[in-house]
Amino acid sequence: MALRRVGVVGCGLMGAGIAEVCARADLDVVVVESGAAAAAAGRARLETSLKRAEAKGKVADAAAVLDRVRLSTSLDDLADRDLVIEAIVEDTAAKLELFAKLDAVVCAPEALLASNTSSIPIMKLATATTRPTHVLGIHFFNPVPVLPLVELVPSLLTLDETTDRAAEFVGAVLGKHAILSKDRAGFVVNALLIPFILAAIRMLESGFAERDDIDAGLVRGAAHPQGPLALADLIGLDTTKAVAESLYEEFKEPLYAPPPLLARMVDAGLLGRKTGRGFYTY
Repeated sequence: MALRRVGVVGCGLMGAGIAEVCARADLDVVVVESGAAAAAAGRARLETSLKRAEAKGKVADAAAVLDRVRLSTSLDDLADRDLVIEAIVEDTAAKLELFAKLDAVVCAPEALLASNTSSIPIMKLATATTRPTHVLGIHFFNPVPVLPLVELVPSLLTLDETTDRAAEFVGAVLGKHAILSKDRAGFVVNALLIPFILAAIRMLESGFAERDDIDAGLVRGAAHPQGPLALADLIGLDTTKAVAESLYEEFKEPLYAPPPLLARMVDAGLLGRKTGRGFYTY
């Protein structure tokens, strides 16, 4: 069964990006948001991104791509979807509640339910449904239209056929590069990346080195495209903290524990690019 009708729940930065790459692949996309205002903001985010892509020659007709996306405020509009990708806030309770609702709404027995979570165990989400064999993680990276990588994360109960269908969708349909990860906190990329970012934050917090020197050291000395503190701002400090907490909860290793400075910045609403201020001001 080809995955041609795609649903996305959430139209924030990640959800909008996922919807965009699906629409650019000529798929029929339904995006569900929590309310009319959020749906309007999501549509505006999509329109801005597609117009930018059109100006750069990456999209022939932004309006035609946007026409393949329908915004909704009702999960019932996902009933006929072949694949639904959850891209809501990184909160376990909220995701569990959503997966239970999606299980009841999505009609096709062979339809896949996927999460874009960057840290929450897929097994936990799968057991909120009556179809754990058809649940897996499909984790995109920000910005979704630009970065080519997707992590596929089957749980212990996910069928091989489910993973194969998802891999074909990611590779042959979306043109992304898929890597396979075990269902453990952080998966592949964040299990490597988050401790690296946390080490940079601790270095700044302790006064060992200044912000600009930390980032310049990795950019100019290790050929990184951007420094770890700038990267944390791009990811979002709240997301960085949430992933760190998930890693620490699972492994209890000190290197995964969020530094106090990170926690205080999140409490203050200094979340990085999304709020205009984090380690840098935007």
